[in-house]
Amino acid sequence: MSRTESIQIEATVIKALPNAMFLVEAELDDGKHEALCTIAGKMRKYYIRILPGDKVTVELSPYDLTRGRITYRHR
Repeated sequence: MSRTESIQIEATVIKALPNAMFLVEAELDDGKHEALCTIAGKMRKYYIRILPGDKVTVELSPYDLTRGRITYRHR
């Protein structure tokens, strides 16, 4: 597996935490999955605001499914 291979899921932000960290929850086939996520670089650069309840796209590493990176906020 290369570094570019990541798992992308649609999730909902549950809680905003300090230092641009968020707790997100995804509805998967086997139930709910929670992950601790940070904001991707371009989103942080352009001050894209993320609030609890927003729908987001999350990239998860295949090695640790409990941590990820928010790459897109849906309108």
